[in-house]
Amino acid sequence: MITEQQYVILSLELNMFFGRIMKEHSLFLEAGFTTANPEFSQVADQYKQHFETILYHAVVLGNGIITPLVASSGEIVTDYTLGSEQKTQYFTGIAINQEITKLEEGLYGEANPLITPELVQQVSQLNAFAMPMLEGLIDFKTGILNDVLSCRMFTANYPLLIDHILREAKMYHSHLAALESRKNPEESLKETELFWDRIMLEHALFIRGLLDPTENDLINTANDFAGEYNDLMQAARTATDVTIRSVTDTTLKETMKYRDFKEAGTKGINECKIRSIILPLLADHVLRESNHYIRMLRQLS
Repeated sequence: MITEQQYVILSLELNMFFGRIMKEHSLFLEAGFTTANPEFSQVADQYKQHFETILYHAVVLGNGIITPLVASSGEIVTDYTLGSEQKTQYFTGIAINQEITKLEEGLYGEANPLITPELVQQVSQLNAFAMPMLEGLIDFKTGILNDVLSCRMFTANYPLLIDHILREAKMYHSHLAALESRKNPEESLKETELFWDRIMLEHALFIRGLLDPTENDLINTANDFAGEYNDLMQAARTATDVTIRSVTDTTLKETMKYRDFKEAGTKGINECKIRSIILPLLADHVLRESNHYIRMLRQLS
């Protein structure tokens, strides 16, 4: 069982990280639909707005409450997030609430914050609001994936990307459910590594597939990272409680290199120096997920 302080901090950190991830998933889905499916675009935009609301409340409630480690990790916001949002809004015509990002840029953490009963109640209400929104988004993503796989719909998003963002939504949901049961959602180092290694591997596949065919060096580097994470997944899968620590050390080093690659890519895409069909916000999105994984590897190991 976790304490009330842990419940509040972990809930706010979870909603800050995944609330933004979900709103961006909704945007990526919306941007990928064609004019044949305007109703899907409308639903995706509604979910984007719902998760902007969740994110906003998490940021307002969590400033000075979350841990300094999370506040400084780069998983909530990076130096590129605001600019990436501005460019993505320009390219897609999809409105993005950039005021939330400006608030996030001022986030700070406290090592031992005071948790009032009122704050516990507010966090509980936030989680209660997030759960049905998340369940609806999971159903929406599942329906899209089924339609794409059965050739009832075309979207500019890879089927694997839709499956990828569906798995992330399910993880968010399972973590919220654990917290509402006053359990720590991140207890298993091995399961955490297996989940996020797969996410990192798939990021490499997406990057490889969305780069312009002329970007040979970047394509090859992305392909190499996919191979590295495939190997790390195999190592984590066969690791024992004794050997998992050495796997974690290797994974951390690899993910830090990968983070640097993604950061350079985000910068290059924002500066129009890389040829691709990668939205600037997608580049920043996968960078933040690497930062999140790095922080978890350090914290759990």
